[in-house]
Amino acid sequence: MTQPPNGRGRVNGSAHLYSPTNVQAPDPSLLPFLADAVLHGGGSTATTGAERRTRSEEPSRLDWTMIASLRAQASEQLSQAVAAHGHLSKLDQEELGRSIVLELIDAAMAEAVDAGDSSWTIDHQQAVARAVFDSLFRLGRLQPLVDDDRVENIIICGHDNVTLELIDGAQIPGPPVADSDPELIDFLVFLASRSEVNARGFSEAQPRLHLRLDDGSRLAAAAWVTPRPSVVIRRHRLMEVTLDDLVRRQTMTPVVASFLRAAVRARKSVVVSGAQGAGKTTLVRALCAEIDPSEAIGTFETEYELHLHLLADRHRIVHAWEARPGSGERGSDGRQAGEFTLDEALYDSFRFNLSRQIVGEVRGKEIWAMIKAMESGTGSISTTHASDAIAAIRKLVTCAMEAGPHVTHTLATSKLAATVDVIVQLDLETRNVGDTSQRTRRVAEIIALDPGERETGYATTHVFAPDESGAAAPAVLPDAYRSLARHGFDLNGYLAGQRPEGHRS
Repeated sequence: MTQPPNGRGRVNGSAHLYSPTNVQAPDPSLLPFLADAVLHGGGSTATTGAERRTRSEEPSRLDWTMIASLRAQASEQLSQAVAAHGHLSKLDQEELGRSIVLELIDAAMAEAVDAGDSSWTIDHQQAVARAVFDSLFRLGRLQPLVDDDRVENIIICGHDNVTLELIDGAQIPGPPVADSDPELIDFLVFLASRSEVNARGFSEAQPRLHLRLDDGSRLAAAAWVTPRPSVVIRRHRLMEVTLDDLVRRQTMTPVVASFLRAAVRARKSVVVSGAQGAGKTTLVRALCAEIDPSEAIGTFETEYELHLHLLADRHRIVHAWEARPGSGERGSDGRQAGEFTLDEALYDSFRFNLSRQIVGEVRGKEIWAMIKAMESGTGSISTTHASDAIAAIRKLVTCAMEAGPHVTHTLATSKLAATVDVIVQLDLETRNVGDTSQRTRRVAEIIALDPGERETGYATTHVFAPDESGAAAPAVLPDAYRSLARHGFDLNGYLAGQRPEGHRS
């Protein structure tokens, strides 16, 4: 077996310590993992699927008790070094952390050799170094799963009960992500507190966690109020997506795409509804792609998901706001220190000369931020969870009434009927085919919403209704929507496919 360069069975990685003005990283040729983009300043990896599968197999061979010990030591040394040098950028902290990790591994290997144990192979050194670094700066044992391009969702019901949902709809078991449930909870606490700009609490007093990860994925977790820690990581696969892309994916027909494109250009306010995982955020990104690049956009989200501010080639001016939960005890006003709400963000945004205000997902009282944005009349877009388009209205009314007893059913319905123009329903169908599953996402219906005289307080018209296959087909077009032809709506194509029975309520 070829010995590492220093002849003692260990990598001479501790020769250079970090200083802010003179960073001397260890020689990458001595430890090849340093050349991996995983360890370089947050850049995306360029590894192949086969390489990622190899990475995902590595964790089972590692001593995770040792990894946890090395991470704890590295974290302590890093904190001391940062305190000594003052504020360091994330990139500088990672460079410093890289040197510390190599130094600790060098010492660990020396102890092993001195104790008479066999030396570590280069592959094992790489795996240990990557695992410690990932635990310190990335997602620990979750990182190989997030790096796997086949994986769409990671579902965890306890440290050793892991399910991976693949992009083709298949579900396969995943490796344990910790050695115990308490260890998993400890890592989630560490992960929640690590952010420099939007740290979140996770404790018995705050038993739920919603977190945006560095790669844009969304993490939701719960503990102490569930039998075992529950975690779901949802990855955003389609970032730069258009309506034409969704037509090619058979999510919608060309006529539906032309209607939605025209609705956005005509500044209609749109709500996209559907089940979890139906593709609502992806559709909103596609709708936003129809906004003129010169328009100034404001986005308002509890956690960043749209990421329009990262698509500079498509949207040149984007001001992105993210809500921030407070911490500590609540004050006399019932708020925690540092809390920043979507309502406050929207209030501030009226000084930013915005052309569009887009409120992301609506699950509760944040609906009033959505309503205020839509009342501006500039054309807003939001999402909510519902089983069909009519149910989406009832869901939004319920959300509005959660603001307090001062919000009556009549007020909620009148506000929604006056501000929401169009509701687009996405359906998700999963079918088992042999040993695999197939997912179908498609636009099932589109309704126009107007104030009504009926006891509901609103009137709806099915512009597109589900056909025999469940896909949206032309139904009844309100006269006011014929003008969308000026904005690119394929009116002739719509009329040619119109069903005589229609839907109106």
